[in-house]
Amino acid sequence: MHTLDQTEISNRVLAVLEKRFGDAARALTADADLSDTLPGFDSLAALEYVNSVEGEFGIEVDFVGDDVRHWFSTLGRTTEYVRERVEDMTA
Repeated sequence: MHTLDQTEISNRVLAVLEKRFGDAARALTADADLSDTLPGFDSLAALEYVNSVEGEFGIEVDFVGDDVRHWFSTLGRTTEYVRERVEDMTA
């Protein structure tokens, strides 16, 4: 199975954000808070973001057990979350 490196994951997560937020997402830094940086990143957009990331990587996010508000608050944290889930799936 192909393993994903941090850069590939980050690029794919960014592509998810770009699809929804366009140019505003292209300027994101890894540690920028999405709700502060992206216009319209409200609770519904956050839910759609999590669902899109799940679909992109074929992972399932545990909304109860994981701190979704923390892990999906920045590009960098989301990338780290996905990396851990993908590694868990390949182990």
